[in-house]
Amino acid sequence: MKIYTLTGDDGTTSLSGGRRVPKHSLRVEAYGSVDELIAWIGLLRDHKENQKRKELLIYLQSQLMKCAAALACDTKNAYGKKILPDPDCISVIEKEIDMMEETLPPLNNFILPGGNMLVSYCHIARCVCRRAERAISRLNKTEESPEIVNKFLNRLSDFLFVLSRKIALDLDIEEIKWLV
Repeated sequence: MKIYTLTGDDGTTSLSGGRRVPKHSLRVEAYGSVDELIAWIGLLRDHKENQKRKELLIYLQSQLMKCAAALACDTKNAYGKKILPDPDCISVIEKEIDMMEETLPPLNNFILPGGNMLVSYCHIARCVCRRAERAISRLNKTEESPEIVNKFLNRLSDFLFVLSRKIALDLDIEEIKWLV
């Protein structure tokens, strides 16, 4: 099978189910942002500091793939197979957040992203996650997306923030508080 089909040369792409839509459609923007987030999580996974989190990060990527598949599904095609994230995926993230937060000092200020490449990558992934959330919110004005996708992304952005703090703590990197 060839990777190029030539069918997208006109600026359209196929949803799962076959319907063609513009590549700039809200649905494509939404699952495109999720796709980018999957790549950023892969980058986080590749760092030795996350070796003990490797399986969790693979799990998160898999759930994100399911989110993207759900978003790419043609909601107007009743016969399309809908793939959804695991029902317990949100509790998995919440458990990880709670475990990391047990070791972190309380946060009373905003912090400025940075201090270490991996910490910065966590923040970039968090920002991409928030962008995906916004794209899905725009999509939901005209077409419905599965509620679990919205919840998962919201919780994942929290996880990425806490992960950045946990890595900073583990590597003894000072968090720079934003003071107004």
